[in-house]
Amino acid sequence: MSINKKQQRLRRSRQTRSRIGLQEKVRLAVHRSNLHIYASIISGDGTQVLASASTAEKEVRAQLGGDGKGGNLAAASLVGQRIAAKAKAAGVEAVAFDRSGFAYHGRVKALAEAAREAGLQF
Repeated sequence: MSINKKQQRLRRSRQTRSRIGLQEKVRLAVHRSNLHIYASIISGDGTQVLASASTAEKEVRAQLGGDGKGGNLAAASLVGQRIAAKAKAAGVEAVAFDRSGFAYHGRVKALAEAAREAGLQF
């Protein structure tokens, strides 16, 4: 029985989430698709989404210049800045970074660095 790419990513994400769950810290969860990138601030017990940002939002698409521009580094940086601002508005200063099994490079790394520069600690 072979394991496909999505199942491998989900297996990796379970390890990270279990570790973060034991710490009971607020987490910054990231998901990326070919077209968009999504970021959510999730409470320590995992029951509530405190803030979210993505390239699917109307304001973000307008800033990026229309449809089809959500899958690049500039878009990921913009989402990182927005999620940090929304987290601060929700009273969250420090988070655990949950990359959801995605490799820490490219768009995931750009989002994380932009969120750090905007003042989110992790």
